Amino acid sequence: MERPTPDEPNVYTPAQLNQEVRGMLETVLPSIWVEGEISNLSRPASGHIYLTLKDAEAQVRCALFRGRASALRHRPADGDRVRVRAKASIYPARGEFQLIIEYLEEAGEGALQRAFEALKQRLAAEGLFDAAHKRDLPRLPQRLGVITSPTGAAIRDVLQVLERRFPALPVVVYPVPVQGEAAAPAIAEAIALAGRRNEVDTLLLTRGGGSLEDLWPFNEEVVARAIRGCPIPLVSAVGHEVDVTIADLAADLRAPTPSAAAEAITPDRQAWLERLGPLHRRLDAAARRRVRRDGERLAGLHRRLNAQHPGRRLRDRAQRLDELETRLRRAGRQAVEGRRRRLAAAQQRLQGHDPRRRAAAQRQQVAALEQRLRHLARTRLERAGERLGNASRALHAVSPLATLERGYAVLQRADDGTVLRRAGAVAVGEPVCARLAHGRLDCRVEATHTSDGEITDAP
Repeated sequence: MERPTPDEPNVYTPAQLNQEVRGMLETVLPSIWVEGEISNLSRPASGHIYLTLKDAEAQVRCALFRGRASALRHRPADGDRVRVRAKASIYPARGEFQLIIEYLEEAGEGALQRAFEALKQRLAAEGLFDAAHKRDLPRLPQRLGVITSPTGAAIRDVLQVLERRFPALPVVVYPVPVQGEAAAPAIAEAIALAGRRNEVDTLLLTRGGGSLEDLWPFNEEVVARAIRGCPIPLVSAVGHEVDVTIADLAADLRAPTPSAAAEAITPDRQAWLERLGPLHRRLDAAARRRVRRDGERLAGLHRRLNAQHPGRRLRDRAQRLDELETRLRRAGRQAVEGRRRRLAAAQQRLQGHDPRRRAAAQRQQVAALEQRLRHLARTRLERAGERLGNASRALHAVSPLATLERGYAVLQRADDGTVLRRAGAVAVGEPVCARLAHGRLDCRVEATHTSDGEITDAP
């Protein structure tokens, strides 16, 4: 449309005016909820639905297009009382005010209850709620996954019970909306995500109380099938004790409240404290037996080493001793470190519930055992080093090299290095080699003197 001059009025055509008003309505007025009775409902071949919503004083035309109409859970008819979420608009061709329906449901909880019963019967007929499909919960869960709103009262109730009963249990929260249209798909996806990650061994699906409409996401078929398809045992605690949802029926265990679910999942702290006491004493006794057994084995090895002659086998036995001592130290460290890690894990689970003096005494006991083991290994190593040094000095005293240091020489044939022990073993004029403590002499035999006095001179 051409821009008017200052002297000309701004003139609209009917189509332009309707488009202008339509744009203003759709921009300014957000989605609204309207409840009324259906009349003048028509279903043309296009698949769209046209109807009028009325009450005792007024009526409004509505349009529900095919894409939205195909997603309806029930078939609307004249006389039905319904609630719709819609956007205000104008049908430009006739300039009529109308609502573009985005979502339609029967008004009142009676309709929701009928939908609940219908889905419940259908899924029960499929065997989705059969007790044979229910799985037992872990006796001692290692990590708990909670699918709920991170800001709701349910997560606070669960964490308070866990803090009181079993604070060592790690918790992974899968945040989801717990009411509204987006809740059911988000809950189903969170259940599937927990199954894929496999980072928890127990799941809790929970939220606080509310109306049937508020709890409706937990009555959706997609949530029920996600629960049964999840490989992890799942506990459902939705609403108050009187509230029963499809999720409760499909779950492996139904708890009346979030707090009751946390009670059912976690073990009793006092019972586990009583069980861990004997286990700690057994661990301490086993560590003492291991240290004593290793000490006796080391003493036996030393006795065997001392029983052997300290000559040519001394180096081999000393090397074997070093190896055994290294293995002993490593085994001792690994045993102590392994028990220390298990003790630390038990202390972490019992943190806040076990008396501090008892925990401190256990740590001091482990440190004392470690110090005694290290002192024993160090003492044994020092003694072995002293014996090795003494044996080395004794061996050097009888070594042929020490004899050469005192002025003696070793005579050998020059051609093959044979050591000469008799004068008659070499001929006059034959070259020989005299090995000294420092160097050697190349010599030639001028004469030989045998033990019977015979003398042979060079020709």
